[in-house]
Amino acid sequence: MFNKRFYYLIKIQYLGYRFHGWQKQPKLKTIHLMIDRTLNFILDGKPFKTLGSGRTDAMVSANETAFELFVYEKIEDQTAFLELFNLNLPQDLRALAIEEVDADFNIIQHSKVKEYVYLFTYGQKCHPFCAPIMTTILDDLDIELMKKGAQLFEGTHNFKPYCFRATDKGLYERTIDSCILTENTLYSANFFPKNTYTLIVKGKGFGRNQIRLMMGTLIKLGRGEVDLNYIENSLKSESTEVMDFIAPASGLILNSVAFE
Repeated sequence: MFNKRFYYLIKIQYLGYRFHGWQKQPKLKTIHLMIDRTLNFILDGKPFKTLGSGRTDAMVSANETAFELFVYEKIEDQTAFLELFNLNLPQDLRALAIEEVDADFNIIQHSKVKEYVYLFTYGQKCHPFCAPIMTTILDDLDIELMKKGAQLFEGTHNFKPYCFRATDKGLYERTIDSCILTENTLYSANFFPKNTYTLIVKGKGFGRNQIRLMMGTLIKLGRGEVDLNYIENSLKSESTEVMDFIAPASGLILNSVAFE
């Protein structure tokens, strides 16, 4: 019988390109699976439990996210623990920080703000090394029009058209604190093309594939397939539109998770 549990918030980052998302799935390599395997090894099989702050889809990366670790023995040297954890994690997954929290902290229910970044370029075939974190649209895009379209998503709207396989039972009125499409200044590499762009979206909660469906609609806007009125009308409470273009997963990055 275990008398006391100890609680730790661990921040991590990962390249999602070879993983099938966060959640454990039979016979598939996932982020949660690799974290639990590594912890089981460094804790010598002692009982523990982990709970993520949220899920990411297959091939989606994270610059900063977190999970909660529950153990029955206090981690006396957190620095040494973090070093040992990183020593045994695969090279595309890294632990950033660890801090002890109390029993009242709940990583799922605790209020948090997430910032997602969608990294993309257009008009040319890119170096293959770009593939894990950047989407390339070969068509020409009207970036200035897409910037205007991104601003329409800000505020409280009906995002049901932007949720994959939405049902009539879900809560789809959500608030986006900011949604900005701009030239990329966040990520760089010498094999990136000259001009790259980011869609940066911040809010407390998002539906399934919501960011990728928003990005897909902005791509259609940039191609001239839809207009600004189409996006504006799709966000109205009476809208029955269903978005049909999900932007590729590998361009999406969970940039940060801030707990309030």
